[in-house]
Amino acid sequence: MNPEVLLSRIRVVLCRPSHPGNIGAAARAMKTMGMSDLRLVTPKQFPDPEADTRATGAVDVLQQAKITATLAEALRGTVHAVAMTARQRDLGPLIGTPRDEVRQLLSLAAEGEVALVFGNETMGLTNEEVLQCQSAVTIPTHPGFSSLNLGAAVQVLCYECRMSAYDDQAPWRQAAVTPHRSPLATHDEVEGLYGHLERLATTTGFYNPLQPGRLLAKLRRLFGRAHLERDEVNILRGILASAEKPTAYGRRSSNGKTPQ
Repeated sequence: MNPEVLLSRIRVVLCRPSHPGNIGAAARAMKTMGMSDLRLVTPKQFPDPEADTRATGAVDVLQQAKITATLAEALRGTVHAVAMTARQRDLGPLIGTPRDEVRQLLSLAAEGEVALVFGNETMGLTNEEVLQCQSAVTIPTHPGFSSLNLGAAVQVLCYECRMSAYDDQAPWRQAAVTPHRSPLATHDEVEGLYGHLERLATTTGFYNPLQPGRLLAKLRRLFGRAHLERDEVNILRGILASAEKPTAYGRRSSNGKTPQ
């Protein structure tokens, strides 16, 4: 199924949000990931100018948002819902990772509407609200500071939804300008570079053929990892050739002084 169609079937449900700015931030997070179906369960203050300000270009998502009195109403018609919770509940669904749960969510979005459910900024979701969802997810955070802003949490889950929907076939990769490439350097071209490097290193005294050590082997390993292109070899050899030519300011006389 078309990834954008899958994303359009995901509802983001905010239960009892207390700060209008967070509603705006959530709307912005959704729109950047191609999602627009926002449901608000008994918001404390909405509509509100601060929500519009924080939305920054996603005011259309706010204008289309549906306000409901209960979570059950917000989930009506969905085939699957994922609860965002920081802790395992005694009778709630097992908590999974964002990537795994979102993958399942997207597979079910092919069958119908699905939802991501977020709780109040202070109290999160109630046990009753979590039990209305079929699965649960938590965002792994640093144990020393696990507080995550509502808008940031929505952004993380919406990002995972977009990545899963495109399954590594992201549209920006298809539209990206192909960087200029030259053909890969041939074996003899790369060997010419190695010979040039050895010659200049010997001339400057940096490399002693009588005590070679592992210098040349390490250079080969370094450039071997790079899979050099022909243009790159030519650039490197041009630099080496330039270094071999003494300049008016670089030549020194036998007494060590630079000629005037």
